[in-house]
Amino acid sequence: MRLHAPLIIDIAGTTLSQADRRRLRHPLVGGLILFARNFSDRAQLAALCRGIKKLRADLLICVDHEGGRVQRFKTDGFTHLPAMRALGELWRNDGNTGTGSGALPACAAATACGYVLGSELRACGVDLSFTPVLDLDYGESGVIGDRAFDADPRLVSVLAQSLLHGLLQSGMANCGKHFPGHGFVKADSHTDIPVDRRSLKAILADDAAPYRWLTGSLASVMPAHVIYPKVDARPAGFSARWLGDILRGQLGFTGAVFSDDLSMAGARVLDGLPVSTTQAALAALNAGCDLVLLCNQSLGDGSGVDALIDGLTEALVKGLWQADEASELRRLDLLPRASAVPWDALMVQPRYMQALDLLP
Repeated sequence: MRLHAPLIIDIAGTTLSQADRRRLRHPLVGGLILFARNFSDRAQLAALCRGIKKLRADLLICVDHEGGRVQRFKTDGFTHLPAMRALGELWRNDGNTGTGSGALPACAAATACGYVLGSELRACGVDLSFTPVLDLDYGESGVIGDRAFDADPRLVSVLAQSLLHGLLQSGMANCGKHFPGHGFVKADSHTDIPVDRRSLKAILADDAAPYRWLTGSLASVMPAHVIYPKVDARPAGFSARWLGDILRGQLGFTGAVFSDDLSMAGARVLDGLPVSTTQAALAALNAGCDLVLLCNQSLGDGSGVDALIDGLTEALVKGLWQADEASELRRLDLLPRASAVPWDALMVQPRYMQALDLLP
């Protein structure tokens, strides 16, 4: 049986420390997530990614690189990508007919965003960006806001499908987030425990609709640290009802499921009681997550990362969770299959140059 490597961890700096190398070699670690602190320039980023792959070629190198205010790499040639709301506004201003304001068609712009985003990251050695955001923009959520395409799930789905096509052209997989929807609640799950009191019927009809319509195109999904009490008392990422019965059963999703960051406030209380990151990781894995993220814990002495690795190892030995070969295969499926276009060649590639012209 193939060993399941569910942990996605972080590193502190722009190079790998000995502690980083030790952690990334651990068989339960399946990848890492990069942040702006891990970037100084393109050459450094590429060298860092090469060093990671020399440790283990199967490690999945991830980043939150959506565009707008959530874009980790912004200098040394990286294109400043628009917030996804700009694509929704382009659709509405232009009517998607080319006869409105004279703006370029929104779907072509969305595909261009996906291609530029994916090809630039891949040229530097990054495997996966946690994008697109499929939340609906109800105008209430500060943490979502302009990260969402629009309030209409149909428009969100069409633009997301176009962006997914651009990512596919670049050779990069994708991750739809935050299932079943984070846009309705005001609270930020980074600092609070949001509660959405709507019915399952209402959520499925609106917020979760893009996941149903895009189920054949989404490679992975990240659930929200939001409690929907009319469905389950636990946040979606810790709920077998949401992940097993609804996402995989009712909506037919077959790709990988990532937890959101286990260090967020929305992940640190379950059933009204505070939990450790190890307890949160076990709850997420046993609920149906294939992979669990722990961010911003490598800073200082990195004891938070070590505690999670040790805790999950002990839990595996004690049978508190079971390694899942299907989950491991889903992780490996997220790795790019084709070679990336090198940066210098990318800069003069006709498809890339055309995509830059199509950006809003």
